[in-house]
Amino acid sequence: MSDTQTVPGRIMAAEMAEQPAVLQRILDEGAPKIFAIAAQIAAREPRFVLLTARGTSDNAALYAKYLIEILLGKPAGLTSMSTTTAYGAKPDLTDVLVITVSQSGGSPDLVASTKAAREAGAITLAVTNNAGSPLAEVSEFHIDVLAGPEKALPATKTYTAELLALYLLIEGLRGGDGSAAKALPELAAGILARQDEVKALAERYRFAQRLVITSRGYGYPTAREAALKLMETTYIPASPFSGADLLHGPLAMVDNVSPVIAIVPDGKGGEALQPVLDRLRGRGADLVVVGQREQVETASAGFALPAGVPEEVQPILEILPLQLLAYEVTIARGQDPDAPRALAKVTETH
Repeated sequence: MSDTQTVPGRIMAAEMAEQPAVLQRILDEGAPKIFAIAAQIAAREPRFVLLTARGTSDNAALYAKYLIEILLGKPAGLTSMSTTTAYGAKPDLTDVLVITVSQSGGSPDLVASTKAAREAGAITLAVTNNAGSPLAEVSEFHIDVLAGPEKALPATKTYTAELLALYLLIEGLRGGDGSAAKALPELAAGILARQDEVKALAERYRFAQRLVITSRGYGYPTAREAALKLMETTYIPASPFSGADLLHGPLAMVDNVSPVIAIVPDGKGGEALQPVLDRLRGRGADLVVVGQREQVETASAGFALPAGVPEEVQPILEILPLQLLAYEVTIARGQDPDAPRALAKVTETH
């Protein structure tokens, strides 16, 4: 095996770099199929939506929950699979849309809960990166996120692919055209080209003992996914909080040496987060902002995102510098982000 094949993080770096091409592929090849499925589901007029997922896909599902409640005006919830798989509950899911999100489509509890939902009368839709997966087979409808094989254990390109596929689905359900997503591939490429900025930022966290990550609104799923990426690659405990929840007690653990990363959406989520940012500054926190340039300039440091992007698709861009950050901190700590200890690509929960 050549030296280039053994470089730590080689696979994760390559897969992060693929994201603009994956996003473009979804827009070009995936969107027509997604809109066709959305039209079939919309015609059946589901009364509400349940989302089922684990890990990174659970954060994508949370993003979809915001989209469904804000753009569709329908109630949406995240399911607890154990109520079905462990306790044998049999809820009446007639006319309920159940969306199961999974990169591999292979986890037994996801398959079992989706099968049970279909038997209980639900409209079932699987969103996966594997059209031939057991999950796709037991679901009535399936959306392929078209990310291509993902070999690094930390999910990167499959996460942003799930976000875009879910956005297009919800757009299709409400009769939209998904135009807010058209510029995303080019904007994503611009962000990923700024890796040197993130590498410099990573030096702040090389010896960190813990991190707090916060946001509100559409940015909250990004905070959760960023925390997951940092924990599974760097092994630094990272606690994600909604800004509202942070004020309800956990703020007490933040002091003038506490690293805090705030994802500040450009829109209503960012406006709602402002009181939290003010409190963090008042406590002297080491505050790093991922958001608009004016927000970054009032923080200790940060990463400025492109302006003028509709808030509902900003999470697809927000996560990119945070994926790079997880990668760079891991490399700086002498670890391999391609293969975090104790993890497997397909997590077989039951």
